[in-house]
Amino acid sequence: MADTARRPVIGVLCCNEVAQRPIQSVATRFVAPLARWSGATVLLVPAVIETSDAAALTAVLDGVLLTGSRSNVAPARYGSDAAEAALDPARDEVALALAGAMIEAGKPVFGICRGLQEINVLFGGTLSRCCPGHLNGGWQHQEYEALFDHRHEVRLSDGGVLARATGARRLTVNSVHEQAVDRLGAGLSIEARAADDGVIEAVSARPCGADVLGVQWHPEWDVGGSVASQRFFGLVGAALRGEQVAPLRVS
Repeated sequence: MADTARRPVIGVLCCNEVAQRPIQSVATRFVAPLARWSGATVLLVPAVIETSDAAALTAVLDGVLLTGSRSNVAPARYGSDAAEAALDPARDEVALALAGAMIEAGKPVFGICRGLQEINVLFGGTLSRCCPGHLNGGWQHQEYEALFDHRHEVRLSDGGVLARATGARRLTVNSVHEQAVDRLGAGLSIEARAADDGVIEAVSARPCGADVLGVQWHPEWDVGGSVASQRFFGLVGAALRGEQVAPLRVS
């Protein structure tokens, strides 16, 4: 359990990007809700293998958020020889090593979009190219404000973490991704599926006494206007503090 005398510290994974030269990058939208809705202090974790000591970071952090990214998980990570563009091998290495160490230490791990996919691969699952209905077509070239315009419904699993936290049976979520869960990782439970075609949209587990939760959509994008998104970040904060989130009852 995190020390209640201080705000818990959550590590947020960066990605490798190029802006004239190589940089570490994470969108501010992933960071800001962790302060307001999770009550956490954020520590950015570089996706640089030489600087990442999973054991040392695990000793410091109370939890980890694996963010979304413009890159995809390398197929070799889940035993595939499929071609895949926009890779970030160092992000794969750092994210999987750190998440694995955190889980073994009984500390919570959360994932958004790419982060869900990393969790599935960490648990031995596989990924596939996502069907067109879940991809905001040509998203790499769209204006920032239009990135998350594509929305669809998901069905929440009865009695699941998200269903209890939100008090809902269905949510309308955004969708911007190119990979999706194919074979579910061992030990993971399905938290949500797409209402139209059954694509797995959220997963959870509690393997070593702490929460693991990943969602395929982007709750950080509309958190200010979405109770469900606020509840997601509330789950993050509660897990960091070793607390439980009271179920939301919808009248």
